[in-house]
Amino acid sequence: MRQLLLCAKLDIAESLRARWFQIYSLVFGGIVVLLFAFGLTESRVLGFIGLSRLLVTYIQLTMAILPIFVLITTVRSVAGDREAGVYEYLLALPVSLGAWFWGKLLGRYAVTFAPVFVAMLGAAAWGGLREIDVPWAMFGYYTALLATMALCFLGLGMFISALTRTTEVAQGAAFLLWLVLLLFLDLILLGVMIQGHIDPELAVTVALANPLQVFRIAALAMFDPQLVVLGPAAYAILDIFGARGFQIFALVYPAALGLAAAGVGYAVFRRGDVL
Repeated sequence: MRQLLLCAKLDIAESLRARWFQIYSLVFGGIVVLLFAFGLTESRVLGFIGLSRLLVTYIQLTMAILPIFVLITTVRSVAGDREAGVYEYLLALPVSLGAWFWGKLLGRYAVTFAPVFVAMLGAAAWGGLREIDVPWAMFGYYTALLATMALCFLGLGMFISALTRTTEVAQGAAFLLWLVLLLFLDLILLGVMIQGHIDPELAVTVALANPLQVFRIAALAMFDPQLVVLGPAAYAILDIFGARGFQIFALVYPAALGLAAAGVGYAVFRRGDVL
């Protein structure tokens, strides 16, 4: 455990000095500033006003930005250290491969989730100063949803980086994964399945295997519990899970997927050729 925490601390210190982290923090902080600057807290959409409206917009923007940022920066982790010759020094130190791998994952999780959470916390603090009601229930669930999203794509990124030998291949595979998940959201997925005359239950099952789709539906469910915008697919989802059950599923499934991917990546990394 001590080795794991030391490896996590080292990765955090390295990430804080990296330029990607500065850009990453600036992006999410800038989103909140722009949303306030454009007066989003004073607008009304579907009955949502104040900070609720800002959080709804923020979670939608984060869903598009966070996964690709996490994937691209994470896949450089294992593959980049291999190219830089870090493993040669690692084998000479009293640090186990498990402590290094999981410590790097823990440290990277801290630096990827912290800017997102601080931006949301800053929005809540600013709303409190301006005497705007803070929807703490929505704030708490969206925070948990973003934490789960970061864990999911961090685990997928560690899996890809453990499989690939070079940074270029790892980044290409990460971008391809993100593109496939993005393309198989509602319209394209439903169009393909309608042409293939696939059963609606199978279509919904395939859709919910996509973590991006799960995050999107969970975000929509906060201000549309009946999921009217999804059309007939909402009946199948609500019949299987229920409104509350789907909120829990949206937290458990992506987290389990990320941890499973990281576990498989560690098994490959441990059994493969480190150098």
